[in-house]
Amino acid sequence: MIVVVGIALSLFILVLVFWMLLTRRLREKYAVMWIVIALSVLLLGIFPQLLLWATALLGVQVPANLLFALAITLLLGVSLHLSWELSQAEDEIRRVAEEAALSRAEVDRLDSRIAALEAQHRGGGADSAPPA
Repeated sequence: MIVVVGIALSLFILVLVFWMLLTRRLREKYAVMWIVIALSVLLLGIFPQLLLWATALLGVQVPANLLFALAITLLLGVSLHLSWELSQAEDEIRRVAEEAALSRAEVDRLDSRIAALEAQHRGGGADSAPPA
């Protein structure tokens, strides 16, 4: 029964990831990770003896321990990757905010200069007429 659930879960994840890719709700670089995870679960669901073989090869006592160790390692890797992505995004957001503030200051400076020139033009319109 657990094998059927694992196969169904991996197929569901594959369909969901491909749907999210097609609707542009998930970027390709993240989809690759989920596709690899889903294919790994599908492979272990179809061939459960692979987990037993890997357990014996690595000298782990219980196959579930190997599965949990792999899952924890995967989650740590995903967490580290997302922390790196978040740091990159924060740097980019800060840079764009600084550029927007500089642009806004320049626009405000130009607006005040235009307002001063318009006031000068309106106030001195008769005085600045060329002599006849």
